[in-house]
Amino acid sequence: MKVVFLTAGAAGMYCGSCMHDNALARAMIAGGVDCLLQPVYTPIRTDEPSVANDRVFFGGIHIYLLQRFPWLRFVPEPIRRTLDWAPLLNWVTRQTHSTDAAKLGELAVSMLKGSHGHQSGEVRRLTRWMADEIQPDAVLLSNLLIGGALPSIRDSLPQARIAVLLQGDDIFLDFLPPKQRSEAIQLCRGLVKTVDTLIVHSDFYAEKMGQLFEIPDSKIAVTPLSIDVRPFGSLPDTNASSALEIEPRSGQFRLGYLARIAPEKGLHHLVDAFVKLAVDGDHDDLTLHVAGWLGDNHRPYFQEQVAKVESASLAHRFTHHGSPALAEKISYLKSLDLLCVPTDYHDPKGLFALEALAAGVPILLPDHGAFGELVKATGGGRVYAAGEPDALVRAVNEMKRDPQSLRNWSRTGSATVHTNHSIERAAENLRTILFE
Repeated sequence: MKVVFLTAGAAGMYCGSCMHDNALARAMIAGGVDCLLQPVYTPIRTDEPSVANDRVFFGGIHIYLLQRFPWLRFVPEPIRRTLDWAPLLNWVTRQTHSTDAAKLGELAVSMLKGSHGHQSGEVRRLTRWMADEIQPDAVLLSNLLIGGALPSIRDSLPQARIAVLLQGDDIFLDFLPPKQRSEAIQLCRGLVKTVDTLIVHSDFYAEKMGQLFEIPDSKIAVTPLSIDVRPFGSLPDTNASSALEIEPRSGQFRLGYLARIAPEKGLHHLVDAFVKLAVDGDHDDLTLHVAGWLGDNHRPYFQEQVAKVESASLAHRFTHHGSPALAEKISYLKSLDLLCVPTDYHDPKGLFALEALAAGVPILLPDHGAFGELVKATGGGRVYAAGEPDALVRAVNEMKRDPQSLRNWSRTGSATVHTNHSIERAAENLRTILFE
């Protein structure tokens, strides 16, 4: 059984979807599937060894220039191929993480048009490679927005199963100007006809994307969100009273955040809650710890949050841990007493929540998107009323004052993630979807 898994690189940053795709491909390979993880746009960056192909299709520089200068397609291909050199893509994309929405919208629409867009030559190159060199039994995409080539792939590989993971497509579309957003949605609806199965990780997202892309219920599969639990240690013994006990933190209660540092991820809400609680004498042991990718375009936003802490004379109780690699991330998580990522948008996943639970850390999340389902399924924490700052403050206060419940959430959440949300379980589910 041979699978080509197309994954979208994230311009040199640690990306939860990229890391999940890499772990899923590795688990499929370990399970006996001949899985080729193939990047598009840019090489992927993971916090553990990558199994991805070194080759890149639809190189980010290349497709951008084809969009701006369509005559570039007449330049000899060997010359244009130099634009897809992985070190060049890595270097250029790490220089900036800000993008003009209008230009991005035009490019997204052109890419979704596939063989009818400015990147039609790249569609032919990808399709020929699959049909002539690889001849897969199944094709899997990390999102539908990279699916412009699907009609050509379907024509060239009529017997292959085609599946698409939906994991944040709506968030990207909402960033586009209205005209391009509307056109992109219509193109996605057309692409759905070429797909056998669209995979989501929550009932919330199944309903939302089913309506947005007009997906028949028969084409939607809901599977649990998953992570690679092996680096976090063995399955905890939930019957042992000492399992995953919250260890003393030298008189500190460590409130933590682990996600990309950006306004939509809601760090400002957590900072506000921290300041409100920390200035109270009853919470002089409360400290705030922040980790996650920080792009240049969001540095002013982050500095605003730091300024709030400094203005409250709490700088000595705030620590920024940067963007940690895997080992450092696990160590960071295990040092926390509670993880909270109070997103403003309705997150369809929440990989950071599973990572925290795998490390034995209870979670506190806003009650929207997939979070309510995730907290209920894992039993590893609680939710609060989204969009209500006082509700967040009350929830942190109540959880902090209830060490027994923290211990229970820690044990239950970690055991559930190890049992039901492992990447091996996800690979088994995917194998069933693709081949049975």
